[in-house]
Amino acid sequence: MPTPIPSTSVAAREEWGGNVCVLTYDELDVQSVIGSVGDDGAGATVVFVGTTRNNFKGKIVTRLEYQAYSKLAIKTVAEIVRDAHDDSVKRAANSTSMSHLISCAVYHRLGTVPVGEASIVIAVSSPHRQEAFMACEQILEDVKLKAQIWKREYYQGEDEERAEWKANYF
Repeated sequence: MPTPIPSTSVAAREEWGGNVCVLTYDELDVQSVIGSVGDDGAGATVVFVGTTRNNFKGKIVTRLEYQAYSKLAIKTVAEIVRDAHDDSVKRAANSTSMSHLISCAVYHRLGTVPVGEASIVIAVSSPHRQEAFMACEQILEDVKLKAQIWKREYYQGEDEERAEWKANYF
């Protein structure tokens, strides 16, 4: 009997300088993610929570399943956060009204995510709200577009074997 190939979709974590990126099979604790970017110098903390909705294009969604090439995906997500920091520094240098980011956290679920539960939580802290909003949206869009994470949607009344894997940005 051949040796089974180990899964590439495993939990992963990368931390540096007050920032954290996590891929996990555990339920996401939104308050904990928010707390991880807390700073006395932050006048703003912006949070995005993406949840599994119960419908898609007229079909009833029963759950999502996420898989990742974790070794590469965690590096990609960390690079996205670094890029958001770099962009904020550039904008702050060219503006009297913009400031830099303080901390970012990106937590993404792997495995099965039931309807109503969070699939992704992004928290960004900054001295002022404008930069935090811009960075949070930039991080979300880049994670959906670039990270090596895929989802599979399961629909009520459809054969589970026919559930299709989709790129994360649809």
